[in-house]
Amino acid sequence: MTILLNETLGKLKTNVRGHVVLPEDPPYDEVREIWNAMIDRRPAAIVQCATADDVAHTILFARENGLEISIRGAGHNIAGNALCDRGVTIDLSTMKNVRVDPQKRRAYVEPGATLADFDKVAQMHGLATPVGINSTTGIAGLTLGGGFGWLTRKYGMTIDNLVSAAVVTADGNQIRTSETENPDLFWAIRGGGGNFGVVTEFEFALHPVGPEILAGLIVFPFSQAKQVLTQYRKFAQSAPEELNVWVVLRKAPPLPFLPEHVHGKEVIVLAVFYAGDIAEGEKLIEPLRSFGDAYGEHIGPQPYVVWQQAFDPLLTKGARNYWKSHNFIELQDGALDAIAQFAGKLPSQACEIFIALIAGASNRISADATAYYHRDAKFVLNVHGRWDDPAQDRICIAWAREFFQVSAPYASAGAYVNFMTEEEGDRVAAAYGANYERLLQIKRRYDPENIFHLNQNIKP
Repeated sequence: MTILLNETLGKLKTNVRGHVVLPEDPPYDEVREIWNAMIDRRPAAIVQCATADDVAHTILFARENGLEISIRGAGHNIAGNALCDRGVTIDLSTMKNVRVDPQKRRAYVEPGATLADFDKVAQMHGLATPVGINSTTGIAGLTLGGGFGWLTRKYGMTIDNLVSAAVVTADGNQIRTSETENPDLFWAIRGGGGNFGVVTEFEFALHPVGPEILAGLIVFPFSQAKQVLTQYRKFAQSAPEELNVWVVLRKAPPLPFLPEHVHGKEVIVLAVFYAGDIAEGEKLIEPLRSFGDAYGEHIGPQPYVVWQQAFDPLLTKGARNYWKSHNFIELQDGALDAIAQFAGKLPSQACEIFIALIAGASNRISADATAYYHRDAKFVLNVHGRWDDPAQDRICIAWAREFFQVSAPYASAGAYVNFMTEEEGDRVAAAYGANYERLLQIKRRYDPENIFHLNQNIKP
């Protein structure tokens, strides 16, 4: 394979405007580094693409030489599919341009852009679209798997705001896809992941947001977890869609508004976000303070882009990560008991359980309108195992798996593919429910040889 690469590499380098990084090149180890430190793979070549033409040339090069292909956006995916061993990684991370048309309320975003890149440019015009909560996440992977965040209750999932996309297919063709152009492909990429091609530009609808919103944290003692969870469940049923509140159970980081004796102790946190009139938001969040006797809070008006980066210090690159996730239509008592039980035995300082409230606009979209199927989900729960020492692998993974099993009887059907690890291929069909057969048909049309298989794979 090395000989084959050496003989043909010159042609590839000539055909692409970007950089081709090889194992012997000084930046190789830095370039192949991704967010989840549990993933350690060594591609034979990493092509840092500069244009859609680079992507097409690289796909054809890999196919001609029988090399496996992986696709990297920002490299944030938990499963580590951005990298392959001894194959070719199409690295999109240098394609980061974001352009906004404020009159049309449209954003045109390249696939290497992070949420921070996107939010920064959109907020220059007081606009945003629903994306995730960690600003270092890549827009491409987030979108293709569905995408949700603070604005989802009001404006739907990320895919619900996708207007069109430019895609390079498995045969190297560059096509446009939307509701009117190649509509079957457009349907599939809205939740179907990277199974069908490489997106080289996303077009999103934008909405007026901020630039100042009301947001922050209320931190309660872990001993009050069950009562806080129970009241949260009731509160979520009637909260307006401009208001979003998520729950995080973890060991307290050294936040300046918390007493020092609380640092490192288990806590339950309400993360609060309101995209509307600040004074009205203050009234709406007041009942949250009565859920228990808080250790402290830090809530107030702040720029939307600042809040979008608030959780970044807890989600930095370089730690070992293992996730398990469930959807919920409702939070039954048994689910709340399981959450409190396992949050009480966190195996590392950085492990956490979070509950994301997504009820609202996304529930009003038909299950067959996009590849993302489970439109009945009102909550997404993520069991986030995170640690630094490989010696903790066994205990942290076992904790996440056990909680996943104990809470499963109370969960609704399906899964969120962006939170699935590489070992969960058996959940792919369940993730797409009744949409799976149509996805198979589209996969057979656009990628019959399964060239794009390093993903939550839909096998043709």
